[in-house]
Amino acid sequence: MEQLDQIISDFASYAWGLPLLILLIGGGLYLLILSRFLPFRYLGHALQVLRGKYDNPNDAGEITHFQALTTALSSTIGMGNIAGVAVAISIGGPGAVFWMWVSAVIGMSTKFFTSTLAIMYRGKDSEGKIQGGPMYFIMEGLGKKWKPLAVFFSLCGLVGALPVFNVNQLTQAINDILLVPNGVAVGFSSNLIIGAVLVIITSIVILGGLNRISKVASKMVPSMVLLYFVLVMFILIVNYEVVPKYFVMIFTDAFAATNFKGDSFLGGIVGGLILLGIRRGAFSNEAGIGTAPMAHGAAKTNEPVREGLVAMLGPAIDTLIVCTLTALAILVTGVWQTTDANGVSLTASAFANAMPGIGKYLLLICIIIFSISSLFSYSYYGTKCMSFLFGADKKHYYNYLYIASIIMGATTSLAMMINLIDGFFALMAIPTMTATLIMAPRVIKEFKAYKKRTFK
Repeated sequence: MEQLDQIISDFASYAWGLPLLILLIGGGLYLLILSRFLPFRYLGHALQVLRGKYDNPNDAGEITHFQALTTALSSTIGMGNIAGVAVAISIGGPGAVFWMWVSAVIGMSTKFFTSTLAIMYRGKDSEGKIQGGPMYFIMEGLGKKWKPLAVFFSLCGLVGALPVFNVNQLTQAINDILLVPNGVAVGFSSNLIIGAVLVIITSIVILGGLNRISKVASKMVPSMVLLYFVLVMFILIVNYEVVPKYFVMIFTDAFAATNFKGDSFLGGIVGGLILLGIRRGAFSNEAGIGTAPMAHGAAKTNEPVREGLVAMLGPAIDTLIVCTLTALAILVTGVWQTTDANGVSLTASAFANAMPGIGKYLLLICIIIFSISSLFSYSYYGTKCMSFLFGADKKHYYNYLYIASIIMGATTSLAMMINLIDGFFALMAIPTMTATLIMAPRVIKEFKAYKKRTFK
């Protein structure tokens, strides 16, 4: 059993290792250069599209541009933004944040290309309904002979979308921040109650399908980002005298690696620090994994480029805003130097330091909202994969498996299961990025045509 555990652990580490980073970051960099830094040149136009200026209720699709973005964001804004950033800083110091920003900038171009393709090459499920996502743009864009790649993506998606890791981390946060400090005995029974509550909340939303998921996400995501922003701004105001110092340190330490503690995968020195920041950024914003195109592929639009421009805002919000807020809270309070805590506990220490008594509970509210919103969108991704593989009439069976895995995630700390799901999630990037890189010139051609039609 221990040997199997080690094999799966090694598989997850390798899946999220250097080859994947080269595919995601190297591929994203190629797309950024190919598009001549398009994401930044059309940021204003992307915001106009997001606000609904170009919405047409008669266009094909199920949800608005705004709902598509918030559904995609509800999956990416989660534990990675709170625990992942803390891990990066505890290993790499302030400099790791700079490389997370680099990952976000590159991720913006990747999201533009993958989500434009999701609309350009929408397919139909077995019920004849229009669907989008990597499995459909592989089939429609590259042809039937590429079906094994689409099937590989969907099989990995069935496992990768399971919420075991998310639920496990949320249960741990509730135990560490709320229950244990208040003298509540934690164990199987308390974890089962947490799992049951999550099942009830999740079931109400996910069994209502995409429309209900998107409506809930479009209300929850802006609220949770705003709440988190307000809390971190308070921390920055309390520690205003050191904010400039740490902001500058993010840039200066990015090339110094003086605080880098390293690990066996990353090695040491500056190269290790760069990999650490980029790895955490890629894990957080999911650019190139293929999840976001499934949400954006359902948007009501007949203009693929518009949805691509909206999608590219995702990494900017997820990594440039939310991850930066977490990083600054940890840095200005100094907890990254004064405690051995890691992950979510380090972020909780920062909030407790700035807001004694209530800080960690306010953070817990954010963690709960972040995690629960992720549960909604991942179920949708899983049902899309199920529908592609076995037919649209079978997709609801995935929700039952999904709900059962919530209970498993809350009541067990099966590192093996968590690593397995984590590894499959990473493997989704192989078909997504392969197809995107092959079809990238088509996206550029589509963009040139869109520019002529829109900016006459």
